[in-house]
Amino acid sequence: MGNKTNGLLALLGLGALAYWKYKKSSPEQQQVVKDKINNAKDNLNKWGNDLKNKANDVASQVQTKVDEMKPKTENPS
Repeated sequence: MGNKTNGLLALLGLGALAYWKYKKSSPEQQQVVKDKINNAKDNLNKWGNDLKNKANDVASQVQTKVDEMKPKTENPS
């Protein structure tokens, strides 16, 4: 029960503190926080899409190599 519970309670406490501080801040400061969150979300989505594209490229290259090797293994000369 020790470390996981303490870590969860600490995380919950930090979240509550951040929420309280956000609610007490000015509308301009709240907008800055919203902009940072949206920017981080956009960057994360872009990174995920880039990673997916690279994985698809590698899979395509592997499939091409497999297709090139098939005739050589089926008809050894």
